[in-house]
Formats: sequence, structure tokens, C-alpha cells
Amino acid sequence: MQITFLGHASLLITVGGKTLLVDPFISGNEKANGIININDLNPDYILITHAHQDHILDVEAIAKRSKAVVVSNFEIASYYEDKGIAIHPMNHGGSWSFDFGDLKYVNAIHTSSFPDGSYGGQPGGFILSSENKHIYIAGDTALSMDMKLIPLFAKLDLAILPVGDNFTMGPKDAVIAADFVDCNKVLGYHFDTFGFIEIDHEKAIKTFADAGKELVLLNIGENLDI
Repeated sequence: MQITFLGHASLLITVGGKTLLVDPFISGNEKANGIININDLNPDYILITHAHQDHILDVEAIAKRSKAVVVSNFEIASYYEDKGIAIHPMNHGGSWSFDFGDLKYVNAIHTSSFPDGSYGGQPGGFILSSENKHIYIAGDTALSMDMKLIPLFAKLDLAILPVGDNFTMGPKDAVIAADFVDCNKVLGYHFDTFGFIEIDHEKAIKTFADAGKELVLLNIGENLDI
């Protein structure tokens, strides 16, 4: 399983012979300009955690060109189905076996609305299980006691947690979240895109190290193999 950081909360995951794109906000991210071109992305699936613009901006353009299947909560999936895009709707607590592996849709504490103000359902995250590996994609979320349920579903090899603070958890809360999900290796995301979520990388990494954990902060375009 290989994970490529595309900036902000956007990820490209190669697993089970398929490519999964998570929360594509690329064309509107100045930090990704000149590094990532959405026309080069040809995912089989697009996973969406919630409906905010900084997570869905490039969904329609990429899905219509690549014929990717959008996987998200019922409201978000229905929104894209109305645009002629193939979908697989899910909701909290549900699991499904896909051709790349298994997904479980889990809780997140955040808000969710489309840029036009319409309802985007309740935000969520995913547990992805494939190739004998298990990763938790938290989505935008606060620290939540629900995270203590995650180890009941899978023994994680990696937790992907927001660390930018202000709109989501910051590094201190993310360390606690890593304890709750019983995973000492964390890939941080949702940081540095704009002023409200800029972080001190060295300080964040040290916060995790002091707790006996590893925080990985990738540059845009860098890969992590699991």
C-alpha cells in the first residue's frame, strides 16, 4: 500500500491493484500548484469525508473524466449521482467489501455543508483494510471518545490524523487520538494550507516523539509505503 500526499487533506492511495483518491482539493491549493495536476490523476474511487469545499473542489472534474466511483455518506453520494457520477453510498457504522479491500465508515466530529450551503450529511472517516494492512483516515475531526472504538474494528498500521488545529485537532490532541486508536505511527494532514492551520513542524514532531510516537509530515507529492 502506497500513500501519496497531494496537499491539505488530499491523498492518493494505491492498494489492491486500484487507486483511491481522498478529498481532492488540489486546483485551489496554491501550495500544490506546479506539483500536482488533476488531469494526471485517474483514480478508480474517490473517498469523501465531508462536503466542505476544501475537500470536494476537484471531485466532479476528476470523477467525470476518470469514471471514478464516489464513496461517501448518503447525502454526498446522492449529490454526485445527480451529476451523473457513479457512486457507492455509505453511512456511519457500515462496512463494504470492494475490489480493492474493505471500507468501514466511522464517526468524525466536524461540520459538513456544500459550498452553496446545502446539507452535506454528517462528516465521517474511513478504516481501510487491504493487503493485510489497516489504516484509519480520520477526516476533519475533533478528538472524540468514539476513536476508542477503532481498535475493536482493526489493529491499525497507520492513523492519518489532522494536525493543523483551529478547525480540527492540533498535535496535542492528535497524540491523544493516537492513543485512543492504539496506533503509534501517524501521518499528519490538514496543515499549512493557509494561515489558520500553519504549524511548527519540529515542535509537532517532538510532541509525538515525547509521547513515544512517530509523526510523519510529507511534502506535497511525497510517498509513504505501508
